[in-house]
Amino acid sequence: MHQYQIVEDSDTVYRDGTIKLHGPEGFEGMRRAGRLAAEILDELTTFVQPGVTTAQIDDLVRTMTLDGGAVPATLGYRGYTHSCCTSINHVICHGIPGDKALKDGDIVNIDVTPQLDGWHGDTSRMYFVGEPAIKAKRLVEVTYECLMLGIEAAAKPGARLGDIGAAIEEHARQFRYGVVREFCGHGLGKLFHDAPEVVHAAKAGTGPELKPGMFFTIEPMINTGKPWAKILGDGWTAVTRDKSLSAQFEHSLGITEDGVEIFTESPKGLHKPPYA
Repeated sequence: MHQYQIVEDSDTVYRDGTIKLHGPEGFEGMRRAGRLAAEILDELTTFVQPGVTTAQIDDLVRTMTLDGGAVPATLGYRGYTHSCCTSINHVICHGIPGDKALKDGDIVNIDVTPQLDGWHGDTSRMYFVGEPAIKAKRLVEVTYECLMLGIEAAAKPGARLGDIGAAIEEHARQFRYGVVREFCGHGLGKLFHDAPEVVHAAKAGTGPELKPGMFFTIEPMINTGKPWAKILGDGWTAVTRDKSLSAQFEHSLGITEDGVEIFTESPKGLHKPPYA
């Protein structure tokens, strides 16, 4: 049995296993945080080029976040010392920015979470560095389709959390891609990570019912090979065990009375690469 909690948006909330249901103030807070997050990713579309280091990306993300009146939620989170995650090629997620320069043909996921007035706008997008191979481009395209199919599944009246993962897994399997299971989407709002967990490979009709006021992310991680992941010695970087390519897109959204609202949609329509 899943527990729901109607929260007053001005109150302090705790991670207690309940699924929070928010009101109008919460939706407005998430719109502002989500828009800033999307604007940051929009600005990176021209910055991501061969020769740029992931540390330079991190510096720019931090500057834009602070200039937007927010703070990077990842900075200091569980000891993490950067303002975003940069995951290249076979890195699934949580890639740590550093001196590594991007190369022509790379694909890279950039994940940002500005915390604005207490609300978290969590989103990530894939970027092409120069001209990737057709195999890489197709993976990115299919991964974006998986995200949008998951959102579409969430928008149906009477939907359950498992419907999201079922839609994502069904689409990925058509291309013989692996859906990563070790990482999932999550509830958010005034907490960075909260209930529920949003798994990306699930059985339709299972899991908690989606109710108006729920906030969570959908962030499928799709591999060209097997779905299995491993964590490197730094304690953060997750890579594919078989060295296959991996891609991810992420949106933060809220369940409304008649569907979903995507808080982190690009204001410029820059939803997926190529962004030119």
